[in-house]
Formats: sequence, C-alpha cells, structure tokens
Amino acid sequence: MALKVAIVGLPNVGKSTLFNALTRTAAAQAANYPFCTIEPNTGDVAVPEPRLQTLAAIAGSKEIIPARITFVDVAGLVRGASKGEGLGNQFLANIRDCDAVAFVARCFVDDDITHVENRIDPVSDLEIIETELMLADLESLEKRVVNVEKKAKGGDKEAQQTLRLINLALEQLRAGKPARLAEVSKEDEKAWHMLQLLTSLPALYVANVEEASADQGNELSAKVAERAARDNANSVVISAQIESEIAVLDDEEQKEFLEGLGLVEPGLNRLIREAYKLLGLQTYFTVGPKEARAWTVPVGATAPQAAGVIHTDFEKGFIRAETVAYEDYVALQGEAKAREAGKLRAEGKAYVVKDGDVMHFLFN
Repeated sequence: MALKVAIVGLPNVGKSTLFNALTRTAAAQAANYPFCTIEPNTGDVAVPEPRLQTLAAIAGSKEIIPARITFVDVAGLVRGASKGEGLGNQFLANIRDCDAVAFVARCFVDDDITHVENRIDPVSDLEIIETELMLADLESLEKRVVNVEKKAKGGDKEAQQTLRLINLALEQLRAGKPARLAEVSKEDEKAWHMLQLLTSLPALYVANVEEASADQGNELSAKVAERAARDNANSVVISAQIESEIAVLDDEEQKEFLEGLGLVEPGLNRLIREAYKLLGLQTYFTVGPKEARAWTVPVGATAPQAAGVIHTDFEKGFIRAETVAYEDYVALQGEAKAREAGKLRAEGKAYVVKDGDVMHFLFN
C-alpha cells in the first residue's frame, strides 16, 4: 500500500526539521523565515519493525525489506491560505493527495526563532490551520453542490448519494467542525472519500517540544493532547531538534545519545506508529532465505486481500494461505517446527489477517 502523510503547520514550527529527520536527508531546507519550503518535499520512510529483524535471523534471510510510508513536507500555511495567502491554494492542493495529516504545533519557546503570529500558542496555531482547511472545503463543496443538485433531481442515484454527503459535510463545516467528525455509514465511506475533503482526512497532532521535554512533554504539549482528544485525533510529543541530531548517527550512537536523555527510542518511531494506528493499519510478514519482508494491510483485511498487496494475480488466483503467528514462529524457531507442532495453519478466503502473521500464499 502506498501511504502518504502530509506534514502541515504554520511557518517556523519545525515541520521541515522534522521532515529532514524522518528522511535522514537535508532535502527540505530548514530556515528561519516563512515559506523556505516552496515545493512539497516527499520522502519514503521505513516503518520501524523490530520483529522483522528477529524473523530474518531465524530464517537466515539475505535481505530485510521493511514496510514504507511516505511523508510530504507541505510549505507553511498562514491565516488566509484558503484565499491564496502565502501561496496557500497551491499548498492546500498538495494535501488532497494524502491519506492523513500530521499537524505540527510549536510547543517550545525560542526568541531566536520568529513566529508568524508573534506569540507561542499551539492550540491557536492548530485552529488557524484547521480553519483554513475548513474554509477550503466549504469553497470546494459550494462550487459543486449546484451541479450535483441538478443531477440528483434528474434521478441520478449516485448524484443523490453525493448530494446527501455534501449536505452532511456542509452542515459540519458551517458549524465550525472538521468533516472527520461527521458520522458516515459503512455504505457511504467510498463516496465520502471521493469528496476529497481536507478536513475528512485522519489527523495526528505533533507537539514539537524543546529537548528537555522530549520524554514527558510540557504544559504546551498537554494543551495539544487535550485538543486532539476533543477533535477525534491522535497526538504525539516529539522534539524535532533531537530527532535531527540523532538522524545522522548510527544505531549504537543513537542508543547512547537517547539513553543520555532518558529516552527509550527515537520519537520518530512513535510518530510513525501513531500514523499507522491512525490509518487503521497492521503488518504481516513473508519470510524465507531470500528475504524477510513486512507488508501493510488494513485491520480486518482477508487473506486474499493481503495476497493482493504483493501482486493482484495473487488475489485473483488465491487458493489458500499457510499462516503461523509471529510468537509461534519465534518460539518454535521457524516454519518447519511450527508445522510439526501444528501451529502452521491452512486458511481460506474468509480468514481475517492478524497483526504479525507470517504468511505464505498458494495461488492459481
């Protein structure tokens, strides 16, 4: 699955610093002035998965291939972005192509780094961004509604469904609420997604704190977490500055650096895991002497759907899946002993994949 998460926020909140750390590059120019990022930078990031290393060691895999997620560094938005302020319309269009949005809020005080609003208030920052996205959605829907109404009156069933969902979204937005808070039925999910609303995308709030608060956060990040809970969003505390410093270190140096700060793992690992959880995703594995590989599927995916992530022909010609739980694979040290112990199962088309399943597909 090609997954994309937009990194969004006001100028100078640490978005590009965070992006640089995520991608371990200096692809995004991190500078102390607004709009230093003009084109959206994209970077593929490996999803942290320690189980993959364990499986590879047991199977003697020559290559380890992690699942990946793409982050898009969108240039800083400002008040009035929905009307084109600060090249806003161009930047908003970059978000529509993503699966989720990570809102970065500045939760640190540093007089050397200017703030476009001349104050440090992360909740207000988030409200500015959310408001601009809502205004952009309102404009988009109000332009479309007249044409859809005409088709709906003519008896077009698809247009009638679309009109109903447009009105639902407009009701939310006019009440000052993001579209993601609307209650949408399972049957309407596909059509709802087709509206391409910025505020219907799952949201993750990233509280960017100073180094001393990287572990527990601070008063400002606590306000962000409170706001996230109210907005049906996830939140994570991270220090973009720390992440940028450790991004260039090898694994052993990283470990020593983090231990010195009282941290167990990079904050980026938490960020990526939260993005996965936000999108309702899980991981299954294929393991052999050639490679150990992690694959991404939605929670609730069936065995044929999981096979289809590898290749569409696998799903079309699916016969069965041989499956063993990660814990059993590790405890029994591989597929052969798992089979002998009766822990390797043959599963059919109705099998719902579980996180950590080690799978092998048979197909026609």
